[in-house]
Amino acid sequence: MSSNNIKLIAGPCVIESAELLDTVAQELVRINGELGTDIIFKASFDKANRTSLHSFRGPGIDKGLQMLADVKTKYGLRLTTDIHESWQAAPAGEVVDILQIPAFLCRQTDLLVAAAKTGKIVNIKKAQFLSGKDMRYPFEKAMDSGAREVWLTERGNCFGYNNLVVDFRNIPDMKEIAPTVIMDCTHSVQRPSAGDGKTVGDRRFVPSMALAAKAFGATGFFFEVHPDPDKGLSDAANMLELHKLGALVKQLIG
Repeated sequence: MSSNNIKLIAGPCVIESAELLDTVAQELVRINGELGTDIIFKASFDKANRTSLHSFRGPGIDKGLQMLADVKTKYGLRLTTDIHESWQAAPAGEVVDILQIPAFLCRQTDLLVAAAKTGKIVNIKKAQFLSGKDMRYPFEKAMDSGAREVWLTERGNCFGYNNLVVDFRNIPDMKEIAPTVIMDCTHSVQRPSAGDGKTVGDRRFVPSMALAAKAFGATGFFFEVHPDPDKGLSDAANMLELHKLGALVKQLIG
């Protein structure tokens, strides 16, 4: 598979500052120029599903979408962000190229319908409690509601309490439903709610998740990245160090 056919998504978990967005965007532009890729920039304007009420959620939709629009204007990168409520679909769709449906919400019919009606690509993350084959129904909800293109994303399944496991068979199962199946290589190494009121995990397994997904036929890869992940305000334990992204992408497209 050539680099032109592989979908790549990368960016910080949540919008922390304009400076962070600039730092990450500049590195994505550099990688794109060096490798001929088209990495899509991702960041969340609101992390509505944080474990604790006191966790950082982001700048909110108005300021966050403006900051994402600034990234597109300055760097020419395609954008994606996640939405949590139906009313967010239309304003987010005015700014981003792909609307991401969070895993916990992939069965929310009104959310899928609203995203589909924007005319943007809809990327649906597979819930931690569903199999790959189960994603037929969220896919059909979006397509039957007018979506022009729907992607599916694998991100692991619940394995008892506070742990996830990836069944890579979900990738070929979902490819029977949708032509584009993304591997979320960073959320899949989470240990949900296992860190005294926050989700923790182990980023050292991120490259292995990506390479295993490639072997199972994934058509794209999603990485949350940060120049200093341990200081990140969301998903700090799981984000890949920004400086390691280029080498990993090169390995995946080679």
